[in-house]
Amino acid sequence: MTLTDLHGRFFDRLDAMLGPWLPGLLARLVFAGVLLVYYLKSAGTKVGDGIAGFFSIADNAYFQILPKVVEAHGYDASQVPFFPYDIIVAAGTYAEFALPLLIVAGLFTRLAALGMIGFVIIQSYVDITAHGVDAATIGHWFDAAPDSAILDQRALWVFLLLILVLRGAGAISLDRLFARGRG
Repeated sequence: MTLTDLHGRFFDRLDAMLGPWLPGLLARLVFAGVLLVYYLKSAGTKVGDGIAGFFSIADNAYFQILPKVVEAHGYDASQVPFFPYDIIVAAGTYAEFALPLLIVAGLFTRLAALGMIGFVIIQSYVDITAHGVDAATIGHWFDAAPDSAILDQRALWVFLLLILVLRGAGAISLDRLFARGRG
């Protein structure tokens, strides 16, 4: 038996034992540990205070999501037209709450992770084009600095989310519980 055969047998068995359920579960745990609080705190800055405040979009949401639109309206968020801008801001704000919670709960995980990938891409685009982050924050791939906030870190976020899109939530999830109930 060759070293290649031993390698193949070992990892084939490991995949058979862990492959179907572990990657999704671990991806959700890593997401919860690294990004859940980040996104919930960010979303919290976009709504009013208290429980009732959750249902009102704060001016800060407009400044974060559509800074150039607010600037074009004299830095007065109340002057920003409802269509399409209020809809964009509300959708972005509530998606920032809902999508991470769905991922951690393992409910509609593949769709929520796909939505988060779109969210991260839009977030990065807004940071670069509207908030004017500097070149060091944007970063470059294939350089000696692996810590730029946009290209490096967010590429890893998207990769983590892509695992959830491709593999699902794993065994310990609401998706799996509801799938058992259907079948």
